[in-house]
Amino acid sequence: MWESTGPAVKVLGTLPSLVAAGTVVWAVARPRAAILRRLRRLARPTAVCAVLSLITSFALPKAGFGAGWKLAEVAVLLLLLAVVTRWSPPRELMPALPLTALAVTLWPVPLVSGESFLEAIGIATFWLLPVVAAVAAGAYPRSQERRRRSAVAEARGAQRLQLSRDLHDFVAHDISGIVVQAQAARFVAATDPSGAVLALERIEKAGLSALAAMDRTLQMLHGPQAPVTEPLPGVSQLPFLIENFTSAGATEADLDLPPPVTGALSREAGAAAYRIVVEALTNIRRHAPDAARATVVLTPTATTVEIRVTNDRGARPAPARRRVSRGGLGIPALTEHARDLGGTLSAGPHGEGGWQLVAVLPATLPKETS
Repeated sequence: MWESTGPAVKVLGTLPSLVAAGTVVWAVARPRAAILRRLRRLARPTAVCAVLSLITSFALPKAGFGAGWKLAEVAVLLLLLAVVTRWSPPRELMPALPLTALAVTLWPVPLVSGESFLEAIGIATFWLLPVVAAVAAGAYPRSQERRRRSAVAEARGAQRLQLSRDLHDFVAHDISGIVVQAQAARFVAATDPSGAVLALERIEKAGLSALAAMDRTLQMLHGPQAPVTEPLPGVSQLPFLIENFTSAGATEADLDLPPPVTGALSREAGAAAYRIVVEALTNIRRHAPDAARATVVLTPTATTVEIRVTNDRGARPAPARRRVSRGGLGIPALTEHARDLGGTLSAGPHGEGGWQLVAVLPATLPKETS
C-alpha cells in the first residue's frame, strides 16, 4: 500500500473517477437514436471502472483529492450499475454486476483498517444498501419490459389461435360444401342439367359465405378499432347451418334445439357451441360422406348445456374423391377452447361404424330475485 500522497498518486487515485465519468459521457454524447445501442454496451466498460476502483481503493487508499472525490466516483459507479442492470444482456451483466457491487461496498474498508473486523463488515454492509437500490432501479423497468413483451407475445398467440379457429371452423366448412357440390354436379351434369345448375347455385352460396368469414378474419388482423360488420354466429344460427348442410350433400341432418338453450349460453359459449357443431358436421362431410343421417341435439340442464352430434355409417358407397390430408387441428383446438370455458369435449366411435362428438358447456345461471 502506497503511503505517499504526492501529485502522481493523487492523479492515479482520480483515474477510476475519470474513466467512469468518461464512460457516461461516451454513452450519452451521441445522437438520440444511438444512445440506446451504446447503453446496451456499457457492461464491459463498467466492469473495467469497477476493477480500477478496487485497485485504487486497496493500493492507494489515501490517493485522490479527498473523500468527496471518492464519493463522486461511487455515485457514478452506482449510476452505471443501474444502467447496465436495465439494458445490458445477461451474459455481459453477470461479471459487471458483482465487480461494481464490490467496488462500491468495499471502498471505505481500507480507510478503517485499524478498526475491528466487525466494524469493517458493518461499514461494507451499509454501503451494500445503495447497491441494492441501484440494482432494483434497473431491474424493475427491465422486468416490466419483459412482462410487456410476454403479454404482447401471448396476445399475438391468442390472435393467431383465434384466426386459425375462424379459418378452420367456418372457411373449411364452406369449402367442404363446395367440394361436395362440385362432385355432385359432375355426376349429374350429363343426366340432370337442372340438378347441376342447383349445385352451382349452392357452390356460389358457400363461396360467398367463405368470403364473408375470411373478411371477418381479416378485420381482426386490423386491430380492435376495425369495424366488425358481422358478429360471430351462435346457437340461434344452427337451424340455417343444418339446412345448408342437408341441402349441400347426401347426408340428412336433424336438429333438436329446445328454446331454453338460446338463453342458457353466454355469447362466448354460444359461439363455441356453433363452432363445435360446424366442426362435427365438417368432419362428417370430409370423413364420412356415405353417412345417411346426422343428428345434432342440444340438451339444457340446470348448470350446463350438452351438445351431442352423432352420425351413422350408411350402406351407400362413398363417391370417388381425391385423397385429402387430415390436419387434425379442429377437435384438439375446440377441446382446449371448451376447457377454457369450463366445459368438456370428447369424440369417438359410436354404434356400428358411426361417430359421436359430445361437448358440455357451462350455462349462464339466472339471477335470483330477492
